[in-house]
Amino acid sequence: MVENQNYIRFIREKVGNDLIFLNFSGGIIYNEKNEVLLQKRGDRNAWGFPGGAMELGESAEETAIREIFEETGLTVNVEHLIGIYTKYFEKYPNGGEAQTISFFFQCKPVSGELIADGTESLEVRYFSVEDFPPLFNKQHEDALKDWIANKLGNFR
Repeated sequence: MVENQNYIRFIREKVGNDLIFLNFSGGIIYNEKNEVLLQKRGDRNAWGFPGGAMELGESAEETAIREIFEETGLTVNVEHLIGIYTKYFEKYPNGGEAQTISFFFQCKPVSGELIADGTESLEVRYFSVEDFPPLFNKQHEDALKDWIANKLGNFR
């Protein structure tokens, strides 16, 4: 088993930019005003939910908690699964291609200071659902629609 190594880099060293499966996990984080936290991503210069790639040995929940902390400075409680989104394909700026499997959880912040790291997160801030900027991919859009409709346990 590969430990303490970036899993995507490990796989890409073996298969190059060929189409692969990638597993991601993230959170829809809301505050007391029912505003939702978004991150302006450094890799795409576009808005999305905090989250990232699962590493070997992690659960989807552990990945969401770790990635949210790394990208926002917040520690969260995972309240429940919004859905698992599996029918999406991405072509990355570096030429890599993947069918993504994304887990989205509803999360509540419990501690920490909201801060963008300047690399993965260029900006982090709360938005009302009515004032959302465009999201960077379809699975984030679908997770948001499901969350707004209070639909839980989705899979697509």
